[in-house]
Parts: sequence; C-alpha cells; structure tokens
Amino acid sequence: MPQNVPSFDELFEAAQRSAVHLEMRDQYAVGDEVDDYNTWLRTGQRDADPDSEYWAPWVDMISRAVTRGVVVRRARIVSEPVTDYIRYEHAATVVNVAAGEQVRWLPRPRAVDLMLPGADLWIFDGAQVLFNHFTGNGEWADPDMELQTEPGIVKQCADAFEAVWERAIPHDQYEIH
Repeated sequence: MPQNVPSFDELFEAAQRSAVHLEMRDQYAVGDEVDDYNTWLRTGQRDADPDSEYWAPWVDMISRAVTRGVVVRRARIVSEPVTDYIRYEHAATVVNVAAGEQVRWLPRPRAVDLMLPGADLWIFDGAQVLFNHFTGNGEWADPDMELQTEPGIVKQCADAFEAVWERAIPHDQYEIH
C-alpha cells in the first residue's frame, strides 16, 4: 500500500464502532497460513488455541477492539459442498468467536439474488472500505489492498454486507457440507 494509506492494523486499531469483514472465496493461499494449512491437510489437526503463537496477535487485536466497544462481524459466502480450505477455516473459527468476533456462513445458492462487491472487504465504522485483492489461486495480488472512502461505494458495500449478514447462519449453527 502507498505510504499515505493506513495499514490494515492501523485501520483496525482506529475503529471505534464497527469492523465488518466479507469473505467470498472458496480458497485462499496467503503466505501466513500455508504451513498451518498443509499440516491440517496432512493430519486433520488445526491450531485452535487462542493463546498459540499463531493466533495470539489476531486474538489480541480483536480483543482490544471489542474491549473498546467495536462490534466485529465476519460473513463468509461459501460453495457447498465446501472446499478443503473452507473446512480448514471452519475448524478454527472457534478462535475468532472466542476473541469476540461474530461469524456467520452463507451458502452461495442463498446469495444469488444479492448484489455483491467484486472483492472481499473490510468496512471500518461505516466510513472506510478496505478491499482485499487476490489472484485466481488465492494469493495476495499486487496491490493487495485498496482503501475507498467515497460515501456511495461505502454505502453499497455496507448494504451488501448487511444483506449477507441477515441471511447467513451463525457459526454455532452452521454445519459444513
């Protein structure tokens, strides 16, 4: 990201009311997950310890946000039957929830009539949208993030997120297929 654009961590730490995340891919291949994902593929074991070295930075950031009153929500649109990667994500979502995130899952057929953005995103305080850009195989693209503050774009993305959230199934009720 250009130097004048805040980093994800800076945007997240500055959030005062809300941070929402919309994920729409069935496969990601981002660098910091590769070893953990490959271990899970081999063994079926996933690090789901919120205090582990792997999870602690994320758990700490979410916990700090929730403590200062930020509502953190994550919605995932998924194809069914789910991919191995979605099974991997689902296996550790208990960590996201334990940290204070609210997580819901929306099977893709229930989203067909929704107008959705073309990229995954985060919305901070209903005022800033951080789009996440990936390559076709799920790696970070260049540029990997794009910040938008234009009110029309923010509103469209917030409306899309809320439409997904209303239809999505809470994590503790969603059974992967």
